Amino acid sequence: MVETNGIRLHCAVEGEGPLVLLLHGFPECWYSWRHQIAALAPHYRVVAPDLRGYNESDRPDAVDAYRTDVLVADVHGLIEAFGQSRATIVGHDWGGAIAWLFATRHPEATERLAVLNCPHPAIMAEHLRRNPRQLLRSWYMFFFQIPWLPETLLGLNRAWAIAQGIRRSAVHADRITDDDLEHLRDAASRPGALRAAINYYRAMLRTPEARAGLPAWWQRFLYGSPVPSDTPRTRDEWPRITAPTLLIWGERDVALGPELVEGTETLITAPFTLRRIPDAGHWVQQEQPELVNALLLEFLSGQRDVETTDAKPA
Repeated sequence: MVETNGIRLHCAVEGEGPLVLLLHGFPECWYSWRHQIAALAPHYRVVAPDLRGYNESDRPDAVDAYRTDVLVADVHGLIEAFGQSRATIVGHDWGGAIAWLFATRHPEATERLAVLNCPHPAIMAEHLRRNPRQLLRSWYMFFFQIPWLPETLLGLNRAWAIAQGIRRSAVHADRITDDDLEHLRDAASRPGALRAAINYYRAMLRTPEARAGLPAWWQRFLYGSPVPSDTPRTRDEWPRITAPTLLIWGERDVALGPELVEGTETLITAPFTLRRIPDAGHWVQQEQPELVNALLLEFLSGQRDVETTDAKPA
């Protein structure tokens, strides 16, 4: 248990060397990085936290406790808690969103950045405004705005729907075993864990960045006032990422279209590498662990930067 930003986060910790943080997504926990921890620990100090609200970490009640600026502060506090001023940040899904924002807001603390199946927030916002197909794929984000109902339904029968959703959306469902799903069901079934996880989505739609694409009159109607004038509204207004960056993308993701990677390089001034994995879906690090491990080790060692290619299992 690690103290950070006023809460305690449960962390899986292994290895010695430069610090690497692995940030999981929804609706998972540190366990979704089990393959990567084993591969990276011989070379790095690997820390895979349960993000706030998840599994064994603290679960504040308020929706505002899950704002993106708070989540970013959790990560910054973790780096300091492990006695470092910089770290490599690796994130998947929601952990990827936090990783993008952390690298944007704390370039001085970002050694390298690796993101798996999560678009840059600026690109995601553009597609939600202009891409009807992606808006339809993201229907659950709006369903999650309903009070209490989503967490109640997902929590029935010890989070049975969580396990089914992961298995049915996986391209290689056989690589996520029944035992693996039991771990994730146990984590999701802890009291208040699903409500906390869904509060990420509730808090997200209240942020200035999410509201910026709405007409000013709609912002006043929904929120009482328009967003601050310095809120980025287009990708040109977003600060650029200055750390070497790797984006790994399982192209058969049912929730996020492959077009969401296009234009990412315009938001990064450092070397940028895009590795597409055609034979993987959203749960890419669990479906293709050996390939993802190889890509991460190659990137973290600095052996290859600036490349866009399909990545295939050996």
